[in-house]
Amino acid sequence: MAENKKEQKKPLTAAEKRRKAQKQKAWLRAGIQFIFFLSMPGAFVAGFSGIKHLFQWIGAGEPLQVDSFVLALIGLCAFTILFGRFFCGYVCAFGGLGDGVFWLSGVVQKKLLHRKKQYQLPEKLVRPFQMIKYVILFAIVLLCTLGLYGNLSGTSPWDVFSRLTALKLPAAGYGIGIVLMILIVAGMAIQPRFFCQFLCPMGAVFSLLPILPFAQLKRNSEQCISGCSACEKRCPVNLKLEEASLRNGECIACEVCTDICPRSNISRWDLALTKNFWLAALVKAILFFMMGICLGFCRFL
Repeated sequence: MAENKKEQKKPLTAAEKRRKAQKQKAWLRAGIQFIFFLSMPGAFVAGFSGIKHLFQWIGAGEPLQVDSFVLALIGLCAFTILFGRFFCGYVCAFGGLGDGVFWLSGVVQKKLLHRKKQYQLPEKLVRPFQMIKYVILFAIVLLCTLGLYGNLSGTSPWDVFSRLTALKLPAAGYGIGIVLMILIVAGMAIQPRFFCQFLCPMGAVFSLLPILPFAQLKRNSEQCISGCSACEKRCPVNLKLEEASLRNGECIACEVCTDICPRSNISRWDLALTKNFWLAALVKAILFFMMGICLGFCRFL
């Protein structure tokens, strides 16, 4: 009996339980991203094409239509208004690729280069660089309205990405797009969510959308440990999580801040309703998958 008691595992400490939950949630999120990467890699391109079509029709003076791409855009925007940027944090193939490349870069830097801390861009550069995606969105909208976007055929990195995820090599004339795609992947290796933060036109659209109050993360800052700032240090998009900025459009709903907080001060209604951290994410993933089937950008159907 004494030997059996010795063999019994010691109860986990609060810190160990938190680290275990963090790993479980990280694997869950990676699994959801992988499934959507395989099943709906074109969701980003479909929504982006909806923007192009709308402004091309406006520029040509033609009546607006609701084709499959515009429906995809409406669906993505509606889902974002209802659930925050869940698409960016869990579904987008570009986002999933960025997370995978950054993780792999960290492994290489730690194992081969023996760096204790993974290299990232200085914080003073990150915030101004986040404004670049709005300039890109404005330029694309302007070119579509003027009817000039078609002249840029072969320069789009997301068109190259779309062909690659469809298991097709980029056609001749995509040289510039291929170079830009390579540079984006290189950027993903040195900065979390490089494309999402700095270059994504859809990210610019989503960040401008109003998010319903129940879909926003909230923090009870009165219970925070003095000088902690763990949530700010781990945020992949460098948000300063003051009370007002929890509603910041840059938040990609990855919920890393909810995992790292030692006092569980950051929550949302769905996270507060269930003790099973995976349930809230799975419900939204299933809802998005059903929407994707209805809108026709699920490649398995």
